[in-house]
Amino acid sequence: MNKFVIFCLDDDPLIVEKLHRELAHFSACFDVITAESIEEAREHLDYLNTNNQRIGLLICDNELGDRRGIELLLEIDDHPAGQKARTMLLSELPQLDLLMQAVNEGRLNYFLTKPWNRDELNRAIIKELTDYILENSDDNLLPYCQVLDSQRLLSAHIDRQLMRYRMGFIDLNPQIDDAQLANNIISLLYRYFDQKDEKKACRTYSAKHVLTLEGQPNSFLWFIAEGEVSLRKKDEDGNAHTVDTLKAGSLIGSMSFVTGNLSFSTGVTLKKTRVIKLDKSLFNKVMQDNVEFLPLFTQFLLRQFNRRLRGSISTEIRLQKTLASLESAYQQLIEKEKMAMLGQLVAGVAHELNNPVSAILRNSDILKETIAHCTRSSRDEGLLELALDRMKEAMDAKPMSTSDARTLARDLESRIGDRQQARKLVNMGFTNIDQLSWLARTQAEREAQISTLEQYHQTGVSLRSVNVCAQRIAGLVRSLKGYARPDDESWRQTNILEGIEDTLVIFENRLKHHRLECHYDDVPEVLCQPVALQQIWTNLVANALDAVQCPGEISIHVSPTTLNTTPAVEVIVQDNGSGIPEALKEKIFTLNYTTKKEGHFGLGIGLTVCQQIVNQHGGKIDVESEPGQFTKMKVILPVTPTVTTERT
Repeated sequence: MNKFVIFCLDDDPLIVEKLHRELAHFSACFDVITAESIEEAREHLDYLNTNNQRIGLLICDNELGDRRGIELLLEIDDHPAGQKARTMLLSELPQLDLLMQAVNEGRLNYFLTKPWNRDELNRAIIKELTDYILENSDDNLLPYCQVLDSQRLLSAHIDRQLMRYRMGFIDLNPQIDDAQLANNIISLLYRYFDQKDEKKACRTYSAKHVLTLEGQPNSFLWFIAEGEVSLRKKDEDGNAHTVDTLKAGSLIGSMSFVTGNLSFSTGVTLKKTRVIKLDKSLFNKVMQDNVEFLPLFTQFLLRQFNRRLRGSISTEIRLQKTLASLESAYQQLIEKEKMAMLGQLVAGVAHELNNPVSAILRNSDILKETIAHCTRSSRDEGLLELALDRMKEAMDAKPMSTSDARTLARDLESRIGDRQQARKLVNMGFTNIDQLSWLARTQAEREAQISTLEQYHQTGVSLRSVNVCAQRIAGLVRSLKGYARPDDESWRQTNILEGIEDTLVIFENRLKHHRLECHYDDVPEVLCQPVALQQIWTNLVANALDAVQCPGEISIHVSPTTLNTTPAVEVIVQDNGSGIPEALKEKIFTLNYTTKKEGHFGLGIGLTVCQQIVNQHGGKIDVESEPGQFTKMKVILPVTPTVTTERT
């Protein structure tokens, strides 16, 4: 009598006989039971339950008397002998709605149409019974391999055996302490080598004998039977430090021996020490010859690794506490440094505010003149409307690249015949001849029209400059506040040309004494913190102005480029000033270091802040310089930075 049965239910004797015949080869592992009526089936179910047999596979006809096969499947599945059985339905005319219901409820595993194909029936039975045995049998799986899916069953059998073996290792000798377990292993090894020690595994070393060497391959496993061994590691300077001292009952070289990695530390005997030294071939021979050794060694190795893990965790916790303490002390030092510098910053705020305040005052004077002129300008309503548009556009206009401006001016010059007028028209935003239908034909009338438009345009430019300067003043105050307590700023897509132009407006009163060249190529918008970038341009332009003699030359070049194969924008600020010696290039980004001459305002934090901002944006900042020739500051910013540490 087998533990599991195949139960066939059909009211056609010929079908029952055919099933019994075709399932005969499964009888070695499963009893094949048939029934031709519901009553007979119920009797078999009770009998199976009494004998502790369970149905592994139920094959049922869809039409059985006045009952549906699906209903019988549900009834048998609720019976103790039929619970969890795999189910197969036979039918000539399947009822899809009932089949779907049974499948959804998990009561039907396979459907077969009469008359069936014998090979299909056999494959289906093998699959369903294999699934059932794997899910419901804790017995030895090997006997079932002769009639079911042997590959799946063998794989599961091996996995189960390995799991039991591993669990046996874990549960081995739970009451024995580490010292006793080590003594048992060492005693076992000494007994083994007492009769045959061909490789002289049992050895005695004097003090200062090297067992393992840090960073070198290790092919041996060392059991300390008596004595002490020091484990040493080297620091970055090559100095050796003792990290642990091992005594009798300890194991040396286990990690490198098992994994094949290089030795983690150097093991040196501190005094006369007895050891048992095993290479891999000898280790394997011991395991094969003595079945007691492997379980004991595995348990011992697991305990040793566990001790090392606990020690590493404790060390890590102590290090984290130490690092947290150092970090706190460092932050306190930085805050004290900031507060100390705030006094210097406050003294320099007046100098920094001087540029935008001067620009506001200068633009106020310009506005007095332009507004007066505007009020006395022509009453031509068409021209006035056009002039007001120029003023409005000048307040919101974005800077145009110099190459584009020259190209457009040449085009207009060829149409109107006057280079100066063409330049003025392009500067006011008239980029093509179609926009100049209002332009008078005579030279004198045209000059008057352009002069009126220039005044309105200049009014718009001055208003924009006043607005920029006011924002700069607010930004300076915000920056000073942020130095003591940084505030978050959102990231957004920005045209960096606008920020550079705004910076140049602020420094206009100083730049007018020098030659400034700006070369703007078409560049994409950059995802950035605009105010933070403004601080970069301000520092670079200010440094260039401080470096040059009057009159000097300063150039700004903005162009597209790549950074690590990703799209980026490059900004170069170059001056023909005194330059930076090679030995000092690495120091210019150091906090509190300044190259400015005595009498020039400089706290030595500008380039340090610039470097931090560039790093936050995932870019880089470099310097090229020749003493007495030039200094070139190059900033490269990715269009879409991957550094998101500071984003909000």
